[in-house]
Amino acid sequence: MSSEDSIVDRVSSFISENKRGIVIGVAAAAVAVGGVAYYVASSRGTSGAGDEESLRSDKKKDKRKKKHKKTVRDKDEPILEERRPKAAEVSDDDDQPLTEEQIAATPTELRPEFAIAVQYYTRAIAVSPQPEPVFYSNRAACYVSMEPPQHEKVVADCDEALKLDSRYVKALNRRATALEALERYEEALRDYTATTILGKFQNDAAGRSVERVLEKISKKKATEILASRERRLPSHTFVSAYFSAFRSRSLPTLPESPSTGDNTLILALEALGASDYAHSLSLVNEAIDQGISWDLGKAEALNLRGTFKFLTGDTDGAKADLEESVQLVPSLTQSWVKIASVHMERGDAAKTFEAFEEAIKHNASDPDIYYHRGQVLFILNDFGNAAENYVESTKLDDTFVFSHIQLAVAQYKSEDVAKSMATFRRTLKAFPDRSEPQNYYGELLLDQQRFQDAVEKFDRAIELERVKNPPNVLPLVNKGLALFQWKQDIEAAERCCNEALRTDPECEAAVATLAQLSLQQGKIDVAVRMFERHTELARNEPELVNALTYQYASYAQLEFIKHYPDLASQLSQMARSMG
Repeated sequence: MSSEDSIVDRVSSFISENKRGIVIGVAAAAVAVGGVAYYVASSRGTSGAGDEESLRSDKKKDKRKKKHKKTVRDKDEPILEERRPKAAEVSDDDDQPLTEEQIAATPTELRPEFAIAVQYYTRAIAVSPQPEPVFYSNRAACYVSMEPPQHEKVVADCDEALKLDSRYVKALNRRATALEALERYEEALRDYTATTILGKFQNDAAGRSVERVLEKISKKKATEILASRERRLPSHTFVSAYFSAFRSRSLPTLPESPSTGDNTLILALEALGASDYAHSLSLVNEAIDQGISWDLGKAEALNLRGTFKFLTGDTDGAKADLEESVQLVPSLTQSWVKIASVHMERGDAAKTFEAFEEAIKHNASDPDIYYHRGQVLFILNDFGNAAENYVESTKLDDTFVFSHIQLAVAQYKSEDVAKSMATFRRTLKAFPDRSEPQNYYGELLLDQQRFQDAVEKFDRAIELERVKNPPNVLPLVNKGLALFQWKQDIEAAERCCNEALRTDPECEAAVATLAQLSLQQGKIDVAVRMFERHTELARNEPELVNALTYQYASYAQLEFIKHYPDLASQLSQMARSMG
C-alpha cells in the first residue's frame, strides 16, 4: 500500500464518516458562489404542507356542515373540499413516493379509480379560484399509480406544483421518482437532494435515494468516460511509487550481435532507471516493434510493456503481455508477481495467490514475491500473515527499505504499537538517507495525534526529497494534513498541497486533500474544480466511480442553493450542530 493510497484513503474516510456534515457544508457554502437565482419563500413553509390537510383549514368552513362529501364516484362536481379520492390516498404516505414495487402491489381493482381521480383533479384545476399545488401533486400521484405509470405526466404536474410551492416535498419526491424512472438521473438527484436537505437529513428514504441515484450516475458516467478516454500514465508520484516497490535489477546482458530492437530495449530500461517513464514507455514499444532477438530480452520487454499497460488501466493488455513474458522465461518471477497484481485489481484473490505460488515454484528465494504477497494480505486486512511475508522478504534481502516499513505498518495495524514503533526506529537508523521511513513514521505519529512529532518527520522527509529530481511530493501533502488537524491552519495546509501540485500537477493525494480543505472553508467553487480534477486523474473504474460520486453530489448541492439561497444560514447552523 503506497503512501499516496493511504492519504487518499484518509481523505475518502473523512468524507464518508462525515457525509451529512459535508453535504450540509457544501450546500451552505454554495451561496458564496456568484449568480445564484433569487428565491421568494413560499408562505407554505419548508414542510411541504400544501396537501389535503392544509386545504381542510383553507377552504370554506361551511363545507363541514354538509352531510355529503364528493368522491371519485360523484359525476357532477369537481373535488375541491378536504377529502381526497380513495385511490389517490394509496399514493400519499408521509411524503414518500410510491416505489415501483408498491405500484405493482396496488390491487388491480383499484387502478381504474386512478383514471377517474385524474378527471376530477383536472376539473378541480380548471375551476379552482386560485392555483393549488396539491391538485397537481395528487394528479401526479394518480399518474404514478396507473398501469403503465405515466412518468412524463408526473414530471409535468410536479413542475406545476413546484412553481406554486417550491418547498412542496411530496411533489419533489414524486418528480424525483418519475425522473429516475425516465433515467434522467441528474435531475432526479437534484430533487432527492432538495428533499433530503429540506427534511433536515431526517428522511432516511430520501438519503438512500440520493445514494442510489448517485451510484447510477457515477457508474454510467464512468463507463462513458472509460470508453472514450485515451489511456495515459498516472502521476509521476504514483508511477514512481509503483516501480520503487520492486527491487532494482541489473540490465540484461545483450547477445554478441544485438539487433536494433535489443539496443532500444536497453535504452528503455535505462530511461526507467532514470525515472523518465514516458520516454521508457515509448522506447519499449519501439523495441518490441523493431524485434528483440533473444528470449530473456523479449520477456523483459513484455514485462515492462505489460507494467505500463497495467498502470494505464489496461488490465487485459497487461495480462496478455505478462503471461507471454513467463511463457518465454518461466523463472522471471517479477512477471508472475505482476500477474498477481492484475488478478488482484480484478478482485480475484484465488488467482492472485496462485500466481504467487507459481512464482515461488520457479524461484523461492526471490524476496519480491513475499513482499508483494504481504501487500495483498495487507489489503485484505490479514495483517498477521502480511507481517510474516514482510519478515521473509527481509530475511532474503534486508536492504529493501519498504519491507521494513510495511512490517512496521502491519504491526501497527495489528495494534502492536510498541513493536511497530521499535521497528520504525530501527528502520530510521538503518536508512538515514531515505525519506520513506520518515514519511511513513510521520503518518503513524499523525494517526496518534502526535502532531508536532509528525510534522518534524514530514519536514525531514521533504528535506531528503529536495535533492531528487523530481522529488516525491507526498511528504508535503502529509505535512499539510498534519497542520490542518493540529492547528486548523488551512492556509498552511493549502500552501503545502499547492507546492506539491506545482512539482507534480497530477498528484491525486494533493488534489483530494485540497478538495477537503476547500469544503472546510466553504470554497465550493474550488472544491468542485478539485472533484472534477480528481475525476480526470482516476486510474481505474472504482476510483473513477468514487470521484464522480463526490463531483455530482456537489453539483446537486449547488443546484439546491441556487433555488433556496435563503436557507444557507439554516444549513450553516445544521452543519455546526452536526460537528
